[in-house]
Amino acid sequence: MNIVLWVLQVLLAVYFLWHGWLFVAPPAELVELMNASIVPEFRFFIGVAELLAAAGFILPGLTRILPWLTIWAAAGLMIVTGSATVFHLFRSEISSAISAAVIFGLVTFVAYMRWQVSLLPAQQQPESV
Repeated sequence: MNIVLWVLQVLLAVYFLWHGWLFVAPPAELVELMNASIVPEFRFFIGVAELLAAAGFILPGLTRILPWLTIWAAAGLMIVTGSATVFHLFRSEISSAISAAVIFGLVTFVAYMRWQVSLLPAQQQPESV
């Protein structure tokens, strides 16, 4: 199960790196379209949150420093993707809402599994004398 979770975490991290960067620094042809949907400051906030969460999916497990941050990164992305699902439903963008809901399910799966089933190990502290 640990291997499955790691593969899923890497794939989700790559996705959120791409999507977060798209929101932080969108191509010129998309800026006007994106700004018509949400205000630029909120778009930038979402992008930065997704970039930080992508790092939170990978770095705590690799370094074994604060591994519980992976759970919090996934929980934060649950809020983002759940909100995105509702946003797209209100705009009648059904395919985007379905995509966001699927991502929500995957992020929720990672959060639950890392919290209750397959915890990431913490770095061992040297014994003091």
